[in-house]
Amino acid sequence: MTSSPEHARLLRLATRASVAVASILIVAKAIAWWLSGSVSMLAGLTDSALDGVTSLLNLLAVHYALRPADDDHRYGHGKAESLAGMAQALFIGGSALLIAFQAFDRLKHPEPIGAPWISIGVIVFSLGMTAALLMLQHRVIRETGSNAVRADSLHYRSDLLLNGSILLALVLAGFGWHQLDAWFGLAIAAYILWSAIQIARESFTVLMDEELPPEVSQHMLELACGVPGVLGAHDLRTRVSGSHWFVQLHLELPGELTLSVAHDISDQAADAIHAAYPRAEVLVHADPQEVVNPVRHQ
Repeated sequence: MTSSPEHARLLRLATRASVAVASILIVAKAIAWWLSGSVSMLAGLTDSALDGVTSLLNLLAVHYALRPADDDHRYGHGKAESLAGMAQALFIGGSALLIAFQAFDRLKHPEPIGAPWISIGVIVFSLGMTAALLMLQHRVIRETGSNAVRADSLHYRSDLLLNGSILLALVLAGFGWHQLDAWFGLAIAAYILWSAIQIARESFTVLMDEELPPEVSQHMLELACGVPGVLGAHDLRTRVSGSHWFVQLHLELPGELTLSVAHDISDQAADAIHAAYPRAEVLVHADPQEVVNPVRHQ
């Protein structure tokens, strides 16, 4: 299952690395903003500050989500990741509004940017740190399918564009194009707001128990029907909780089978689905075919 010690280690590594990177970038960008007064740099500082908050939320959420199922939470604690994703979306949306407000104020009261080349060095450093973190997060998402790390990764991917835009704005400001700094700030705010909407949408689907994609469900039915002795499958239901997929379905089997044989075939169907989708925890109910399709047996 996806809750293996290696997956737990990867999730903890990704969340701790995210907090560490955000903390380093907060300090670096705060110094650069203090020296430059750049709206774009303020956008980057605000975004990194919220990165720190959301990354800390992720760390706590993943720690809770990795707790095993108990008597009060038979399906585990995986949805804590999606709750953290919703919190991220709120924080990110708030940061976008703050950046937009600062950019509008700078358009009304333009000011030259001080020490742009120091800020440029900080942004280049930020790009390198963010790229390294994204490489780690990509590996963790591939191995675990974590919603919390995926939401965090989406935000840091937007940071690459954000920091690239800040870099361009600072370079242009260094050559006298000071007004562009505020316009870049507005564009960055719009992109951050869009990222918040995407994160909220993905987290909401998990919290509302949205089914897996139809093609995945159809493939699961085909895998179950491919097991020798299975006459058909129906009523497949799926839901996601953290890194787990919960799958339930009914198998149609010959009514004359013994309970032991029917149980063995059901296990084979569950194993076939789990082999193709290791994140899936499969529950199979066996139905006599003459009960499911009585007309065929009259």
